[in-house]
Amino acid sequence: MDFLLVLIIGLLYTAGLYLLMRKSFVKVIIGLILLGHAANLLIFLVGRITRGKPAFVDLNGLITEPFADPLPQALILTAIVIGFGVQAFAIVLFKRAYQSINSDDLDDMNSTDNMDQ
Repeated sequence: MDFLLVLIIGLLYTAGLYLLMRKSFVKVIIGLILLGHAANLLIFLVGRITRGKPAFVDLNGLITEPFADPLPQALILTAIVIGFGVQAFAIVLFKRAYQSINSDDLDDMNSTDNMDQ
């Protein structure tokens, strides 16, 4: 299971970096999304996959073993929320840039300083 996740993480990082180096703004946004998913899976894998019970103490004061570590789950949840915010900002930025330039090519954005407001 770990080896399969390592392969998936590697493929997501590779595809994300490849898409980040493209000239199309849409491909850059998709690459950003793939990198976010790869980072979330990496945190999930580093936190060790355990099929355990929730980390609660029973009525007798005993801790059930093995229990799932809640810290990686909290980190992944936070990363998902932050990633969603970054993706929403990138999509709105793309929409505004496309309205100004009428192109999604990043090279066309080099000459935007001389445009009339």
